[in-house]
Amino acid sequence: MSTTRKLNAEAEQFMKVLKGEVPDFVPKWTNMGVVNPYSDKPANPVGLGSSALPGRTVLADGKFMDMWGVTYVGVDSISGNALPEPNNFILDDITKWRDVIKAPDISNIDWEIACKKDLEARGDISESVIQLGNPNGFFMTLMNFMGFDQGLMAMYEEPEEVKALFDYLADFYCSISDQLMKYWGDIVDFVGVGDDTATEDNPFISPEMHHELIRPYHARVTKAAMDRGMPVMMHCCGRCEDFIEDWISYGVTAWNPAQLKNDLDGIKAKYGNSLVLTGCWDSTGPAGWPDATEELIKETVRATMNRFGKGGGHMFFGSFYGFEGDPQLENRRRWMSEAYEAYREEPYK
Repeated sequence: MSTTRKLNAEAEQFMKVLKGEVPDFVPKWTNMGVVNPYSDKPANPVGLGSSALPGRTVLADGKFMDMWGVTYVGVDSISGNALPEPNNFILDDITKWRDVIKAPDISNIDWEIACKKDLEARGDISESVIQLGNPNGFFMTLMNFMGFDQGLMAMYEEPEEVKALFDYLADFYCSISDQLMKYWGDIVDFVGVGDDTATEDNPFISPEMHHELIRPYHARVTKAAMDRGMPVMMHCCGRCEDFIEDWISYGVTAWNPAQLKNDLDGIKAKYGNSLVLTGCWDSTGPAGWPDATEELIKETVRATMNRFGKGGGHMFFGSFYGFEGDPQLENRRRWMSEAYEAYREEPYK
């Protein structure tokens, strides 16, 4: 399955950075191609995923259930983003996971037809950067199943059971990615993976535990991309720099949303353009607060790109969260967009 592709100007610069080259301006990473109402420039990347897979089951009161049976609830104060419903976890004993965790039956999917229909439904995306997304990681999936207290105890007390569960999840995820790569591999530009293994200040687990219990399973789901020489982008929030070497071992060449609690200057100096720092804007500082002024927001956007953009290896990403429909929230988003477009060429002049 192929299509003629000629990337638009935004996508060209995005791919230059992702390949370790120096762009003409700082590209902007958007969250799976979300349209920016304050810009006429196309958003990148566009995410591809299969509609043939089991999706969300909508429940009452704004809740939904994922394909594993975890119930989520939206939180208005963080723009409706969803979290597992408190005190409603599906697994309370890691040694009983085989009785509880059941992968959906996907044996009857005609992947060729499904992939063709999904591609047609997206319309013309031939000019865009195309990302193939992978599931919500292994660490976070375990936490979603058990909650953080029981999930972390399981990793400490029953590592072999955790490995067995992760092997089961990886088998399922790889069976999907193998099919998607079979039919979309010639148009996908990079693969995304994610696992939020850290708090704002420190990792949830040690580097040794990450290396033993997390790294091998991400390596399995990124193998198809690595075999094709395809870039991999890791999503991991918080101060997670302890895990960078593990990421690189399974093909990661870009990281979002690289946050300032990490030593980003030291990381950029050490890895150069081989690890693209995506984000780098101080979302928790004064510019991210609800009462931030237009002047402050625009100046911090400019400073971020000048600090991290020089020489390549950086894509800008910033975000604000709050109650959707709040005029001040929309003002802040507009000011950020205006500042990005006004200053994005500055680091390369």
